[in-house]
Amino acid sequence: MEAIIQPAVMLLIVAAGYVLKRMGLFRPDDYRVLQTAEFNLVLPGTIIYSFATNEHAVNLLWISAFALLAALTPTLLIYLATVRRPVSDRAFLMLNGSGFNVGCFCFPMLQSLVGPAALVPAAMFDIGNNIMVAAGTNVMTQTFLHIKPGKPLSEQSPGSAPTLPHSKPKDRDVRRLQRRALVGNIAKGFLGSPSFDVYLVMILCMVLDLHLPHWMALVTQPFSAANALCAMLMVGMLMELPDSKGDLLSVLEVLAWRLPCGIVFAASAWFLLPFDPMTRQAVALCCLAPTAVFSTMFTDKVLGNAKLAGFTLALTATIGIVTMTLAHLLMG
Repeated sequence: MEAIIQPAVMLLIVAAGYVLKRMGLFRPDDYRVLQTAEFNLVLPGTIIYSFATNEHAVNLLWISAFALLAALTPTLLIYLATVRRPVSDRAFLMLNGSGFNVGCFCFPMLQSLVGPAALVPAAMFDIGNNIMVAAGTNVMTQTFLHIKPGKPLSEQSPGSAPTLPHSKPKDRDVRRLQRRALVGNIAKGFLGSPSFDVYLVMILCMVLDLHLPHWMALVTQPFSAANALCAMLMVGMLMELPDSKGDLLSVLEVLAWRLPCGIVFAASAWFLLPFDPMTRQAVALCCLAPTAVFSTMFTDKVLGNAKLAGFTLALTATIGIVTMTLAHLLMG
């Protein structure tokens, strides 16, 4: 029972955010305030706190590589399997069908199920995962589907085609300028994410065997403590129940991708990774985590439909509590 108390409390926070919004205490767009604080202040502080309070061995970077593969593969599979679907459907599935909610969900869940030591492999998992959820998935979605960054897809006349109209220019100089713009968009997508930037610095510290001073843990501890509250309250504030059959089918389709892929990668982590049982179990449980909080932000920017992404996160979090608990009992 104690193993699910913290995740259950997080779901209650989501419900509280939704109820308070329905009561009129929060306005419909107030979630953007917490969104800005979460992604630019709270989550980066949480990452620093994790590295400042735990030893992270360099050989654990293999877990980061595994997480990158686990977060990347479903995005590519969804892209290839939906070549005949409208671009808006493909974008929603690509943005929500892969990636894991590690910092806000897995950390407290693993601490309850496995113990504090599980936070180290979870943080290493989140390095690879963060490459995708903090920037990579969004960059791939916009690039593969030819979606112009900076404005919602609805303002770009998507129609029912699988991608937005795109033609390769014949002029060499124009092609060079397009390649330069693409590289700039990719670099901006990655380097413009504070969480990704913090992870780069932390990896550099690991490689150089530099240890963060104790005062950094003291400074960032309040951010770590506020992480789950800010993230889950934000999700509740932006969430809405599906208002059409099409929205409901979209959410179910996300589940149809996430659950099998998560189970396959969880089994792979448990049986194939060359680490001790506690580490392998922590990585396996991370593979069963819900959608990333970043998915709500990118779905908002690309599709203008953060509310459906918020409902998807809340639903996958509920399922995650059950699947992670069952997997822990099987591996325990």
